Amino acid sequence: MSDRLPVVFVHGIRMSGAAWTLVADRVGRVRPVTTVDLPGHGRRRGERFTVAGSAETVCEAIDSVGGRALVVGHSLGGYVGIATADMAPAKVAGLVVAGSTCVPTRTLMTPFTVMHRVLSRQPDGGHRASSRVFDRVLPPTVARAVEAAGIATEAIPDVVDELSEFDVLAALGSYTGPISLVNGRHDHFRVQERRFLRQCRDGRLIVVAGAGHYLPLIHPERFTEPVLEAATAAEATSNR
Repeated sequence: MSDRLPVVFVHGIRMSGAAWTLVADRVGRVRPVTTVDLPGHGRRRGERFTVAGSAETVCEAIDSVGGRALVVGHSLGGYVGIATADMAPAKVAGLVVAGSTCVPTRTLMTPFTVMHRVLSRQPDGGHRASSRVFDRVLPPTVARAVEAAGIATEAIPDVVDELSEFDVLAALGSYTGPISLVNGRHDHFRVQERRFLRQCRDGRLIVVAGAGHYLPLIHPERFTEPVLEAATAAEATSNR
């Protein structure tokens, strides 16, 4: 398995690498895998989130598994994956971008700003309220892992500031490797998926019926398939 292209997983806002528990387990049966905690999240809570620092974090993870990998990002992680491919294309053999196909303007991210304002007023920073939501929508194994690693509501303002200044379409268009845009059919973040697809030099769009924004976490078996297909395609491209 060691000679197979590795996969690096990048989590969404407020979460951590623990969110990938079920998907990483499945992909890890056939390929080397690793997950990251972005600045301000997981083991790195208290650090300031920046797009550049997050891309550097992903690059370090890629280096830890051999220096070249498929990068799989969900939500915030999808934008970070795009930034990484723009910054260090030689390290990124391919991209899977899930739930990240709309330009992250301040207007789009207003619900997160409101969430931060409400939750940060609670004595525990909203951990209990957030945990109740995750318990309802995520598989128990994933919810427990996410909650144990910490829910970084306090990182939201930095994320909003950074993403609102990030030219995601320019970054996406600069990368020449294979890109899979994977969205749940009911994901509100897929609103500009065709625009994102047109920006890709080598892209494909996959829409999964019966799924929403948390597709990778709620339906790991359905998300694993396009990840493995993307890894095989990236491997073939790298070997040309």
